[in-house]
Amino acid sequence: PRIDMADFREVFAKAKHIAIITGAGVSAESGVPTFRGAGGFWRKWQAQELATPEAFARNPSRVWEFYHYRREVMLSKHPNPAHIAIAECERRLSKQGRSIVVITQNIDELHRKAGTKHLLEIHGSLFKTRCTNCGNVAANYKSPICPALAGKGAPDPETEDATIPVEDLPQCEEDGCSGLLRPHVVWFGETLDPDILTEVEKELEICDLCLVVGTSSVVYPAAMFAPQVSARGVPVAEFNMEATPATNRFRFHFPGPCGTTLPPALARHQTEIIS
Repeated sequence: PRIDMADFREVFAKAKHIAIITGAGVSAESGVPTFRGAGGFWRKWQAQELATPEAFARNPSRVWEFYHYRREVMLSKHPNPAHIAIAECERRLSKQGRSIVVITQNIDELHRKAGTKHLLEIHGSLFKTRCTNCGNVAANYKSPICPALAGKGAPDPETEDATIPVEDLPQCEEDGCSGLLRPHVVWFGETLDPDILTEVEKELEICDLCLVVGTSSVVYPAAMFAPQVSARGVPVAEFNMEATPATNRFRFHFPGPCGTTLPPALARHQTEIIS
């Protein structure tokens, strides 16, 4: 693959439907913790021990403490130059009859905060809940999400579990339901929402340029998406910290932090006509 920005810019200038697939790397520069890999613990656990249907069934209080902590942390985080470059580019191109769709595995809503409009959140969001009883999905930005979680969720390993009774955990507000709410995120062992996947497929069929940002095109979810775009002969450009085994299948690879590499890549091209 080429690290030729001028060449990428030529392709970018002609593209009408750009799909941007983003992963954890795009949020890392905003200081968002991932709870994966070395040092990625909350108390004694890594995310994959808490973010499962089994963990929630066994100990909904502990799982809610974990998500309450993550929600509160996110309230103090801001979009970085990569998020902002994507949102500004979408705004600018829409005036030229061109489109951008952002397909993200991130649940932090930083793309939304940056102003991205056309957003497919394949893993859901920290700021949505789903009722385990009636299935209703609702946006929820309350801090704390319920009184019993106020001041709870501290991440250090010595912290005792709050062991909040189920009836004091977040509850559904639909008429006559009051079922236990869960975070509306895709947990380990759960499948992606088929409706969202259908939308993703549609976007990938019409895109004429695909960017893979802050994740590698060989790891899920981009691995599901980028190769099929590439197989159609559509250029794929990777923006991430390191090259990957599949990088050579893609037309462009720009190494380094996305907040540095992406803004110049998506800036206005001299051939763009701004009305």
